[in-house]
Amino acid sequence: MNIRVNWQASIALTGTVLKYLALALLVPLVVAIIYQEDIFAFVATIVITVTVGFLLEQLDPDPDLQPREALLLVAIAWLAVAIIGSVPYVIAGYDTASTLAHPVNALFESMSGFTTTGATVMGEISVDDHSHAIMMWRQLTQWLGGMGIIVLMIAILPELAVNGAQLIRTEAPGPELQKLTPKIAETARILWLVYFGFTVVLIGLLYGLNRVGVAPEMTFYNAVAHGFSTLPTGGFSPEANSIAAFSAVVQWVIIPFMVVAGTNFALFWYVLHDEPRRIVQNTEFRTYAGAIAVLAGLLGALLYSGGAPPLGDLGGTTEGVGENAIRQALFQTVSLLNSTGFATSNFAQWDGAAQVVLLTAMFIGGSAGSTGGGIKIIRWLVVLKIARRELFTAAHPEAVKPIRIGGYVVDEDVIRGVLGFTFLFLLIFAFATVFLIVDAARVGYSLTPLEAIGASIATIGNIGPGFGAVGPFGSYLEFPVTSKLVMIFLMWIGRLEIIPVLVLFTGAFWKR
Repeated sequence: MNIRVNWQASIALTGTVLKYLALALLVPLVVAIIYQEDIFAFVATIVITVTVGFLLEQLDPDPDLQPREALLLVAIAWLAVAIIGSVPYVIAGYDTASTLAHPVNALFESMSGFTTTGATVMGEISVDDHSHAIMMWRQLTQWLGGMGIIVLMIAILPELAVNGAQLIRTEAPGPELQKLTPKIAETARILWLVYFGFTVVLIGLLYGLNRVGVAPEMTFYNAVAHGFSTLPTGGFSPEANSIAAFSAVVQWVIIPFMVVAGTNFALFWYVLHDEPRRIVQNTEFRTYAGAIAVLAGLLGALLYSGGAPPLGDLGGTTEGVGENAIRQALFQTVSLLNSTGFATSNFAQWDGAAQVVLLTAMFIGGSAGSTGGGIKIIRWLVVLKIARRELFTAAHPEAVKPIRIGGYVVDEDVIRGVLGFTFLFLLIFAFATVFLIVDAARVGYSLTPLEAIGASIATIGNIGPGFGAVGPFGSYLEFPVTSKLVMIFLMWIGRLEIIPVLVLFTGAFWKR
């Protein structure tokens, strides 16, 4: 077979990406030095990362990226970063007898972090059982993966900026790329600066609550850790009880930032350029806000009327229960709709109707151009309009009715792409659900259909928590190794919108 793809160029640039990842590893190394914990794990990982990166670069000293090479680069770079990211877990895990000492568990945790899934195989999740440095690395992997590792590389590496549009289109969540400036590298820098700015603001607010005495648990360490996981819609927390470990005021502060994280970041660029109306005029954002309002309102009514277990801790007063119901309904709706995965209570214990509302939120997803996962709002809008057009043309066969979003006609190629992605997403989700059930039965692990559905959508949708044993305070630890490997694959393809990875497994991609 004549191979058309210059795979050496893609792997060489993957080596460059890994070398820059070594700089990110300096952050947990500093934390390790401060707390005198796991210093060797991060020093060793930095040496390994730089060495591997340098060796891979030698495959092609002057790489030239074409569209196929760009697809290959994005796919293998994300896999390579997750593999390298697992190294500190394995090294540190051997010293503490942690569950992360197992390479598959470590890769699961690393892939979950970089893809901002937030699913975990840790048993007890706290700095009491794992070092501050390991937990901070866990948080940082989400922040790096949120806006996109390749987008960051385009912003700082001129050799990637040449084919930056293709690379961002492959990595960015959503069916379209919104180019903000003539130069794609400048667009990448703008997106990362907006992302960085919101992160800094949130960290400042969270730590400020600590300083004024309303959130004593929100130390500077916790403020940074949760800033690193909120904006990327990651969901990891160094606290075993997630956001439930903090006061109600902390939860209220985090809610708007989760909404921001699920919004197309390009809209904030327009706000900075005196075009604030672009947000309210954006059809996808209005639909996103409407979905939050409807689902949160429905869930709040169910919680208030049903008296779910988390609502009984306020003394039973009408005012207290009402505020708690509103807060938890809004928090959990936003958290699961845009795939953050934070939790303020164990919603796995809520009644069936409330769990159905949350399951619905999981399937919706955030906006295109956000850090949110899932199918995405814009795709559901297109699918619904396609269904409406089919009904119309059934009654009027001679009519030509284009699909319009926000007054603009959607290209038929985009429509085919949306339908193809949605079909593949649901098909893979269904197959994965069945596989998890069968694989669990093979080893005698008790897994209900709802738990399998939750685990499947939580990994391919990069959401994190599911229901039952894999609920917000649960863990994926007890799944068989084969199931974990499948879910690692689901997280990988889910973050890269499925097709850029699956196309690598077709002969047409490699042949001339």
